[in-house]
Amino acid sequence: MTGRGSGRVPVHRSLLTRLMLTCLLIAMSSIAATAWLAVTTTTRAVQQEQGQALSSDARIYAELLGYAARHRTWNGVQTVIDDLAARNDRRIWLTTPDRQLIAASRSSRGVPPVQATANIDPLRVDLGLLPAAGPSQIDPRAQGPYRLSKAERRKQMEQVSKPVACPQDAVIVAEPCTGTDDDPRVAGDYAALARLNRLIAGCLKRKGLNPVTVTLDFQLSNPAPTAAKGAPEQWDTCIWSSRREQLKSYVAPAAMLFSLGPGSSPQKGFTLSRAGIIRIVLVTGAVLVLTMLLTLLVGRRLVRPLRALIDVVRLPPDQLGRVPVTTNNEIGYLAAAFNDLSARRELLEAQRVAMISDIAHELRTPLSNVRGWLQAAEDDITPRDQVLTASLLEEALHLQRIIDDLQDLAQADAGELQLRCEAVNLGELVTLVAHTHRGGADLAGVTVITDPGDVPPVDADPTRLRQAVSNLVSNAVRHTPAGGTVTLKTYQQGDDAYIDVTDTGGGIEAEELPHVFDRFWRADKSRSRGSGGSGLGLAITRQFVQAHGGDVTVTSIPHERTTFTVRLPAQPGDTR
Repeated sequence: MTGRGSGRVPVHRSLLTRLMLTCLLIAMSSIAATAWLAVTTTTRAVQQEQGQALSSDARIYAELLGYAARHRTWNGVQTVIDDLAARNDRRIWLTTPDRQLIAASRSSRGVPPVQATANIDPLRVDLGLLPAAGPSQIDPRAQGPYRLSKAERRKQMEQVSKPVACPQDAVIVAEPCTGTDDDPRVAGDYAALARLNRLIAGCLKRKGLNPVTVTLDFQLSNPAPTAAKGAPEQWDTCIWSSRREQLKSYVAPAAMLFSLGPGSSPQKGFTLSRAGIIRIVLVTGAVLVLTMLLTLLVGRRLVRPLRALIDVVRLPPDQLGRVPVTTNNEIGYLAAAFNDLSARRELLEAQRVAMISDIAHELRTPLSNVRGWLQAAEDDITPRDQVLTASLLEEALHLQRIIDDLQDLAQADAGELQLRCEAVNLGELVTLVAHTHRGGADLAGVTVITDPGDVPPVDADPTRLRQAVSNLVSNAVRHTPAGGTVTLKTYQQGDDAYIDVTDTGGGIEAEELPHVFDRFWRADKSRSRGSGGSGLGLAITRQFVQAHGGDVTVTSIPHERTTFTVRLPAQPGDTR
């Protein structure tokens, strides 16, 4: 047979798994193609539009941020917004954080978009748009109290080459360094710096740190004091927050910038170009063709073994062959199961033919004898006496035994064998069987020995079990020459009870052992069927023992001995 076992198909070899993976592959290919189309079709247009918009928005952001850094309010920003909108071809809105309109370009109509382009706050600069602000995020154009007046700037330019009275890295705590006529810096710078240092000192004190001071370039005075772990980060935080606190009254309040192109609208969607539409159509068609080809190839591969199976099934019953097993999934298992079924059908058919032939042969011998005796009596060749009657009765009993054996096998095969179980003492059972066969064994010169061990009773049908053991003993006596012995032994191993029937006959060759329990099989092919049994005794024994949930096995040493072992479970057997 070509069976592949009765287990389930592994998940990775399952036909359902392969179909799901194929569908998943097709879906992923379609999704990938769609995504690729969307990206390639829109990327160029979007990048070009966004690049121009970002460049324009960056310029607008920088100029408005500079305006906020140099002015305390947004008064007068309208002119700047109109100029920026004209130069950058953009529509601009400037609102408060709660979306109250501050100013809008002339081309702007309606409300601004939902999403702001940027936040205009010179004290918290977007480093992506203005990296020059540095880690403090303070626009360097926000000078506040450090801004020089025109006169101060002119004086600074005149005196820039003269030495100063206070070194640039002088430590300023509270009182400013008083400038001289030769100092290019003015007293106002030092006064503002002193206020800043006081703010820094207060911030650090709240954090439990010692105060530090900065110079006019807002760096720590040199040398910097020894810092505890984590102090530098706290210094930077306090310096930046103090600068914001000092500058917030000198810059315009934070605002939100909204910027759109001249034809842009928050509600307007993206429209594909003609080239983009053509590209989508072509790629979609290509994906569809590839999907159809892939489905066709996979489908043909899956259907091929099914077609082979259909072709074989359609053949006449006497021509059924084997289906090639080319896959290891459900279809492969189906083909293997079909091959197994065909093999079993052929075997059963061969057994049926052989059984009919054997039954005909078994019945022919006694019937031929009966017919011969009757014809002889009819022709007055044989006297019609007790000898004739005894011969006819013997042949009739032989026929009856064959019919009874066939009936028992038919019941067992049909599952209609009835067992009437009760507690059975195996020692008493083998003693009774030995006593029954001892008369015939004595005539054949065979000694029957019993060795009943101490075995607890088993739950069994005493009639069927006695018939099974009797068949074994009868078979052993027939195959044991004069002077030999047949031994019946009972014993227990674990929870199972055993009966051994051992004879000292000619034994059975190893290649013949698998056929011992076949119907109408005989080890001695030269033995006359008339002098032997029906050929069904061992087959019936196996059926009866298996009906009890047990088993019967055979071991043999040729020309020495043969042992049949019946195993009966401690638990009740099958009571069909």
